Amino acid sequence: MSDPAVVLDDLREESEELDVLVRELSEEQWGAPTPAPGWTIAHQIAHLAWTDRAALLAATDPEAFAVETEKALAAPDRFVDEGAEEGAKLPPTELLASWRAGREHLQEALRAVPPGARFPWYGPPMSAPAMATARLMETWAHAQDVADALGAVRAPTARLRHVAWIGVRARDYAYLVRGIPAPTDPFRVELTAPDGEMWAYGPEGAAQTITGPALDFCLLVTQRVHRDDTALVAHGPDAERWLGIAQAFAGPAGAGRAPEGA
Repeated sequence: MSDPAVVLDDLREESEELDVLVRELSEEQWGAPTPAPGWTIAHQIAHLAWTDRAALLAATDPEAFAVETEKALAAPDRFVDEGAEEGAKLPPTELLASWRAGREHLQEALRAVPPGARFPWYGPPMSAPAMATARLMETWAHAQDVADALGAVRAPTARLRHVAWIGVRARDYAYLVRGIPAPTDPFRVELTAPDGEMWAYGPEGAAQTITGPALDFCLLVTQRVHRDDTALVAHGPDAERWLGIAQAFAGPAGAGRAPEGA
């Protein structure tokens, strides 16, 4: 993911696809519950707008972002929900306008970041391509929550490669936030893309492997589906354990989703 223009273009497309889902919603629909406990559709969009503002601050004013990080560290279990709650109180038209403006400001800022430059984040420092990838991952995941709330079915696209990439890259982070030692050996991950292409990560011949649909993997690492409700196949106890805790997002360990029918 070394070319920021490619992933930024894909981020814009991912955001526009979600925009289509919400732009014509009634005020009542904005208040519809989503699979995230306590979060409505308004909370989902407010969270994306809030995180875009945080990313913009990190990319343009690291000192000011450091102040925000201290606030997050002081309330690690509340700061995400509080940010979403504040934005969700806005009238839908105002919230939608805020999200649209914020994501465009972030696009402009990330396109202006010098090659190789890195800036702080809640997890490891980010480059512009990595930040764009993270924003795409979050946008896709929260769009899934919105789609689920509306009963809409989204067609998976090649943009999932960004989600899969960050999911693989974040393997050890899932262990770190749980205080568990990460495996020392890399895994081989082979995913079938929506068009039938194979996306492969990690060395060939690795003892621990994961195979299956890219969509299932992306839903799992964003914790939008339970492990039991995927067609992913793990070979090796470490690989299987990872699929039970995987998370592609920064922050505290997520609780994940319950199995279907539970």
